[in-house]
Amino acid sequence: MFPACGRAAPGEEKVDFANLGIVVVDEQHRFGVLQRFRLMKKPNAAEPDVLVMTATPIPRTLALSLYGDLDLSVLDELPPGRTPIITKQVSDERAEDVWKVVREQVRRGHQAYVVYPVIEGPKDDQPELDFAEPEPAEETKPAKKSPAKKTANKKAAALFEKPTLKSATEMYENLRSTHLSGLRLGLLHGRLDADEKEIIMRRFQRGEIDVLISTTVIEVGVDVPNASVMVIEHAERFGLAQLHQLRGRVGRGAAKSYCILMTGEKITPHAEERLAAMVRTQDGFELAELDLQLRGPGEFFGTRQAGLPDFRVANLLRDRAMLELAKQESGRFIESSSEASDEEKKRVWARLREAWQRRYGLVEAG
Repeated sequence: MFPACGRAAPGEEKVDFANLGIVVVDEQHRFGVLQRFRLMKKPNAAEPDVLVMTATPIPRTLALSLYGDLDLSVLDELPPGRTPIITKQVSDERAEDVWKVVREQVRRGHQAYVVYPVIEGPKDDQPELDFAEPEPAEETKPAKKSPAKKTANKKAAALFEKPTLKSATEMYENLRSTHLSGLRLGLLHGRLDADEKEIIMRRFQRGEIDVLISTTVIEVGVDVPNASVMVIEHAERFGLAQLHQLRGRVGRGAAKSYCILMTGEKITPHAEERLAAMVRTQDGFELAELDLQLRGPGEFFGTRQAGLPDFRVANLLRDRAMLELAKQESGRFIESSSEASDEEKKRVWARLREAWQRRYGLVEAG
């Protein structure tokens, strides 16, 4: 038996294994139920043992639905040596104070991240949404518009006006010539090729970059214990899961660490609730439950997971206790020592296959 590593490729139909004994899936929340099913049911192979892992905290109710066929283990403690992170929400008006904190941490020998929601400005990102400049009429004076028409035109333009977001590339140039001048800044985003990204991250890990200006490409898989400050601009634009993952990039060493959530002028009630939760707690499972309540189960992972059930009556948020009881009872039913007769079990399996096999093909995935 030899180990084989891959992304989604091992689950493809054309890939066969001679003797598949164990399947380990990391970052499981990025994969669907059907992909796990294909790996477990490879032709000409015995059913392998399966271990799926994810660092994203999953609400208990959602875990029971997505992973009800698996034994669930939860690691809810910080690794040894980790320190609690101080999280603050501040408005853009206090930007000067934020950059002073960053400079002070660098002076003490630490490093910092500054994260932005977009790579470049709106003209580069979505040119099709930008209004073209009006062409001046030749040899004709423009007709005067009535005040009522002017007001209506302004309202119509405002309806399609894009919010101005600070971008990573623009703020990299801005910060290194103003508030963070004299510090060693680096720029990291998804449009750089893989080699460039690797070089920048290696330099940051070696301490050759003081402040890394980035987008959410640093959300996972980055471990720099010396980084003690995470500044997230336009924090109201990020979801709870993203904010929690970004905050987790600091607090990996013994030094006191800080996460600063900078916000614009207008914040929606939902965004305010997300930010307040981030300031209030570092419990990933509490944040996951709140995220589930705000977004609903279908959108919890960003894209709808294949195999996530649509209940006609039950509600994943309201009926958690009932869902847990149903799982326990179904487990007892299939045990050999259960009171149900073999004939009763056959009728149940036949009904399940009839109702679900056509839709998902997952009845025998467990």
